[in-house]
Amino acid sequence: MKKILSILLLSCLLWSCEDFLDTESKTKKDTTNFPETAADAEQLLTGAYSILGRYEPLQSTFLASELMSDNTFGGGDQNDLLCKALDQFKKSSETMFSQGWRASYIGVYRCNFLISVLDNIAWDSEEQRAEVEGQVRFLRAYFYFELSRMFGEVPLVTTPEAVNVPKSPAADTYAVIASDLKTAIEKLPSTKVTEMDIADNGRVTKWAAEALMARVFLFYTGYYNQQALPTTDGGEVTKQQVTEWIVDCVENSGHDLVPDFRNLWPYSYVDDYSYTADNNLEWAGDGNIEEVFMIKYSTLGTWDLPYQKSNQYCLYYGLRGQSNYAYCFPYGQGWGMGTVNPKLWEDWDDNDIRKKASIVDSQDRNEMRLYQKGGGNLTDETYYFVKKYTPINVYTDATKTKVENYSVQLYGMTETNIQLNNTQDCVLIRFSDVLLMAAELGAPNAQAYLDRVRSRVGLPSVPVNLDNIKKERRFELAFEGVRYYDLLRWHDENVITDNQTNIQVYDRRRPVTKNITFRSETGGFLPIPQTEIDLSQGVLTQNPGWEGSANYLE
Repeated sequence: MKKILSILLLSCLLWSCEDFLDTESKTKKDTTNFPETAADAEQLLTGAYSILGRYEPLQSTFLASELMSDNTFGGGDQNDLLCKALDQFKKSSETMFSQGWRASYIGVYRCNFLISVLDNIAWDSEEQRAEVEGQVRFLRAYFYFELSRMFGEVPLVTTPEAVNVPKSPAADTYAVIASDLKTAIEKLPSTKVTEMDIADNGRVTKWAAEALMARVFLFYTGYYNQQALPTTDGGEVTKQQVTEWIVDCVENSGHDLVPDFRNLWPYSYVDDYSYTADNNLEWAGDGNIEEVFMIKYSTLGTWDLPYQKSNQYCLYYGLRGQSNYAYCFPYGQGWGMGTVNPKLWEDWDDNDIRKKASIVDSQDRNEMRLYQKGGGNLTDETYYFVKKYTPINVYTDATKTKVENYSVQLYGMTETNIQLNNTQDCVLIRFSDVLLMAAELGAPNAQAYLDRVRSRVGLPSVPVNLDNIKKERRFELAFEGVRYYDLLRWHDENVITDNQTNIQVYDRRRPVTKNITFRSETGGFLPIPQTEIDLSQGVLTQNPGWEGSANYLE
């Protein structure tokens, strides 16, 4: 193969010595004899799935976008620069997002490779091939959507060959995303989730593809002011098509809302927690009927592999520097990032049960016995913390003086390292989001879909219009990685500034006035890592608003 400098494949090969085509396996398998069977294809597909859990939390859209939104501040201690840089739309280094870039492109490469060899495989049936292709095309679309939301225009590569290419126009990348998702919708079976094998929990479904198509459509058409999504064959995906698909997901998938919103989150597992006991809560568990697309984690957490350690989002959101976590029961230890903006708490109606179901008020003695202010030199302290994704503890014995992560008890884990024992699913698309997207798209039953989300939490019907949908999304989906991109696609970036002006926080227990200004010159996108620009020998160029050193975190 022609030797061309690669900013993409070279990164994949150098950075991941454990990849499925690593040095050790080359003596046994190469492209002349692998893949040949459906089992080989499953190995490749599993390799692509594994990248979902590979992102470092601060380098994924799920957490980074929350820090850039008006929901949360950076937090951490004074040395945690990346979370502060994201919060303030600044740079912590010239390579601040290199891991996120590389993880996405490793995912793209693995998908490209499998797609390129589908015809080489002896399939047991056409249905088997169609299902594998549907899943891998969904995953490639997902990785490119991650890249496009993080960085805007990015290099587009759809084959496993090594190339050095500049950024592609956004329309070209979104054409691949839309075409891949359309293929996934067409090829994946229409099996209701209630009829699926438990072993397939976490695998991509037709319903997930329909939901992701709606999310992509809303972002692309909103942010870029377009009427439709382009496709690679010169056609387009229209609003009507997307609406039909999302309605299909609502009406035929078997997905549903968990009856009590509070049962979606693991704190509802803990009987000794008064909030759980007083409200007769019972955790719906991972893989529940409301999860449309999620990242699964293993109980075999390890540092030996660069992925699937555990749900690190919980760790990053967890309470920092408490001398005795039994006093903070049921909340566990973490790094204290993503402290909640008090403005969100103030704007949230007390009659909405999602408020206390989503946010920990550390000053509420019904929430925890004692919270130690400024623990671990916490900065951006507001005394409000994310409740949906945080380490959850149970008591170890009847004395109620010692605690351990609920996963240790629930799954009989032997690993008790706080950094490895959070196993909660990271839910990337929830069914309530599907209902709200369908309402926003103007589905025939839009009013009923909005009412369905509100009635679950005891709220009355409101007219189905964009303003009410915006409000509903803010509260229903808080801390789930969608708020920032909603504001960008609605062109409500001013809200990011307005809701983060003159906010009092505490840095190591000292009061500070917080003011954050959205930098419109960036378009809301992150800087391309300088290492990738250097590797391309200038073929790649930096994103607007990030050139030079003027925008470094002070």
